[in-house]
Amino acid sequence: MKQKFLGYILTIFTVILLNTSSKIYAEDTDKLYDKIDLFSEVLEKIQNEYVEEIDQAETMDSAINGVLQSLDPYSAYMNPKIFEESQTETSGKFGGLGIEVSMESGVVKVIAPIDDTPAAKAGVKAGDYIVKINNEQVQGKSLMEAVNLMRGPVGSSIEITVRRKGLKKAKIFKIVREVIEIRSVVSKQVDKKVGYLRLRAFNENSSEQLNEEISEIEKNKKIIGYILDLRNNPGGLLSQAVKISDFFLNDGEIVSTKGRKSRDNRKYFAKKGDKINGKPLIVLINNGSASASEIVAGALQDQKRAILLGETSFGKGSVQSIIPLKNRGAIRLTVSKYYLPSGKSISEVGVEPDIKVEEEGEEFSINTTTDNQLNYAIELLAG
Repeated sequence: MKQKFLGYILTIFTVILLNTSSKIYAEDTDKLYDKIDLFSEVLEKIQNEYVEEIDQAETMDSAINGVLQSLDPYSAYMNPKIFEESQTETSGKFGGLGIEVSMESGVVKVIAPIDDTPAAKAGVKAGDYIVKINNEQVQGKSLMEAVNLMRGPVGSSIEITVRRKGLKKAKIFKIVREVIEIRSVVSKQVDKKVGYLRLRAFNENSSEQLNEEISEIEKNKKIIGYILDLRNNPGGLLSQAVKISDFFLNDGEIVSTKGRKSRDNRKYFAKKGDKINGKPLIVLINNGSASASEIVAGALQDQKRAILLGETSFGKGSVQSIIPLKNRGAIRLTVSKYYLPSGKSISEVGVEPDIKVEEEGEEFSINTTTDNQLNYAIELLAG
């Protein structure tokens, strides 16, 4: 069994080697064969010496994940079960805690909790580092392994331990998993003159919902301006980011993507038809505004269409493609990076607000007495 397993490993790595470009193959063949031999030796030592007998299938999944995670925090392997579950997440209804996560320094980092989900209600915040899941250390696990630990039946409970910047002591949250139904857009009219649009995520229905809310608010002829709230919006579909940016523009570039393959190099432009007819627009962002949120905020800022208020955004400037595999699993692979109209990439740096206002409250609300950033934006529009 051991020899069969090691032979399987060698076959996989030989196929990878033979599919490497001819130039690299010619230059690095000896080095690659040395690494294959080393990998085989390590696996043999694990088989012979590790304190417990290992599950060979899980070991292979971890090895594949290790290759992908070494590229960047967003590339990962999804086994068939995880892949099937992930396909429901962009439809606006799925089970779980309601957080978008990435990997940083070997632990899970919360990009943002989604409004009105178990994680948000419990008090999990953007920027939290999840160090334990049900008292099991996250350090040393891949992102998909950690995500898998957080998955479970609806109604079951989970305990997560987080480290938060500025706090010496870890915080422990006990959360009950729920079916997550995301209503992407929440809107309100403030004092009958300011239109407030909170966008929680970029899923398949987001642009349609936002269009409906804008149309309803525009019936009020006293509206003097709008606030688009993208705080703690972890992103989602690129296509939705482009459509929503276009709602507030008449022309100009929205975003471009650049990758190794020519098919990944694209530019997206706005079409005529500003849905709020040129009214002043303020966009609220924070460090939980990521990916598609940053596309919208950055495009509207670069095109001088909106004032950005709040805190620097997360800094996720890459595009992932889901590539199905023969085993009915898939890999999520970074295939390109996106660039704002100015040509700037926001990877690792984020989008800077025009007006920096730090958060004071724990959550966002139309209640202006507790939301200092929203209150500031309303005052700016009201003059």
